[in-house]
Amino acid sequence: MGGIKVERDLLKQFTRIFNTSTELNRMFFAPGRVNLIGEHTDYNGGHVFPCALNIGTYAIARKRDDKMIRMYSMNFENLGVIEFSLENLEYEDSHDWSNYPKGIIYTFKNHGYSIEQGFDILFYGNIPNGAGLSSSASIELVTAVLLKGLFNLKIDMVNMVKMSQQAENEFIGVNCGIMDQFAIGMGKDDHATLLNCQTLDYTYSPLELQGASLIIANTNKRRGLADSKYNERRAECERVLKQLQLKLSIESLGDLTPEQFEQHKYLIQDEVDRKRAIEKGNLPSAMIIASDPMAIGALRALYEEGINVPEDISLISFDDIEAAEFLNPPLSTVKIHAEEMGRMAAKLLWDRLNGRNISTRVVLDTELIIRKSCQAK
Repeated sequence: MGGIKVERDLLKQFTRIFNTSTELNRMFFAPGRVNLIGEHTDYNGGHVFPCALNIGTYAIARKRDDKMIRMYSMNFENLGVIEFSLENLEYEDSHDWSNYPKGIIYTFKNHGYSIEQGFDILFYGNIPNGAGLSSSASIELVTAVLLKGLFNLKIDMVNMVKMSQQAENEFIGVNCGIMDQFAIGMGKDDHATLLNCQTLDYTYSPLELQGASLIIANTNKRRGLADSKYNERRAECERVLKQLQLKLSIESLGDLTPEQFEQHKYLIQDEVDRKRAIEKGNLPSAMIIASDPMAIGALRALYEEGINVPEDISLISFDDIEAAEFLNPPLSTVKIHAEEMGRMAAKLLWDRLNGRNISTRVVLDTELIIRKSCQAK
């Protein structure tokens, strides 16, 4: 689906499913996002560098004359229309995906925003579900924008971002940071966003790839925050922070310097927790890579292929690799981040890497779709 055809097709589906006319229907859209640099750093007060995509979540809505809300997703057609009342906004397992928009409605009302009528909504997302491109945050933000539009609410985007994060934390039960919602709500066309997740200060950087390409590859290995080890990882980081705060005046692991870590790492009781401090603190690349066996494997592969790496990483010595100087000047930017098998990967690849010309692509399931670059629409 794309452009005007999407709108026409969705309007037809809306009138068919809810047995209504096309009059007074309104359409909304929120993009997905990909993060270029900074994993698990948003809830640790660090910096992230995401960009919004030109794929995302569409929503068509129409007000009702009663208190009922009816939701339908073209991505979960087997679940049919899900109904609930504005006066009974509770999390229900049987409501599956609709708990995300329901949580937004609940959070808006708890903040005192007037939502007195029910409505019908049809959702359609062209983000692969569970692929790591923030389909959940996308449906949260499209619902927030929808509520603002339908009910003429006086609220700015940053507050909608904050309330969307709150809904996922408190209603859904995923203790996520703010990166996903912020990247989607504040995304700018052809730009990435450098965000300080502790202060919410941000700057836009033009995404001028020139000879490089952004490739997003979907392995079809599902990844959802609610059913992953995300909450466990965050709990580890929070435990480390509390232990370090016994001696250090830091608000987050993002404040941790290499000197502070070396002096106070004895406070961290658990070996896995100590690894989290290395990963999420403000520490040099070499220390982070050296702490991660999978990252060491990725670095080894780069070395064997003759691909250059930044100087601070090249200082690492490996037990099973001869220490060697890396030839040629290092690339201007290289992100080496080895994640668990099946994760969504986003990498900047240089033109003619290994002698091939590489186009910018978004891979959705088995279909290859050519895209220009990161875009937010």
